[in-house]
Amino acid sequence: MFKYVKHTNYPISINKKDLRMAKLLLTQFGGSNGELAAALRYFSQKYTMPDDKGKALLNDISTEELGHCEMICTMVKQLTQNATIAELKEAGLDANYAEHNKGLYPVDANGVPFTATYFSVTADPIADLMEDMAAEQKARAVYENLIDLTDDEDVLAPLLWLRQREVVHFNRFKELYEYYKSKGY
Repeated sequence: MFKYVKHTNYPISINKKDLRMAKLLLTQFGGSNGELAAALRYFSQKYTMPDDKGKALLNDISTEELGHCEMICTMVKQLTQNATIAELKEAGLDANYAEHNKGLYPVDANGVPFTATYFSVTADPIADLMEDMAAEQKARAVYENLIDLTDDEDVLAPLLWLRQREVVHFNRFKELYEYYKSKGY
């Protein structure tokens, strides 16, 4: 059962328009190492975890990842607030506008649409958890790259928070991985 809380996990309040950064942030929504891929990966994998401990962890992290999608989308929306067509064109967001207007559609920073081929489900808890740890490391690296590309404190603060959550998730998956290894899975 999900409980929706009507605020983001970390407060987002960006007042300065930056369409270039908005385009880059889209990669954490619909890119191969983004939050949507993580949410769907963990949600799908939870069903074949060998016990309630694994199912609960993957369910908890998958739902948190959906919250991270909400944060990224909120950031993109605020960064593009009141953008003109000319500004969208200049930022390379005109193709997105042609298809979706100012709607948020899961793509990477290059405009490549999200695909389920970004993740795997093997029903092998060790293999799946290894993929999950790698996914968290890749997402952390992308956040660090995004952090390098802005000096706006209103953008940096949530990015730093999101990067830290990737570290926490990696550690939780590693603990579960080690537990399952000790149990002979």
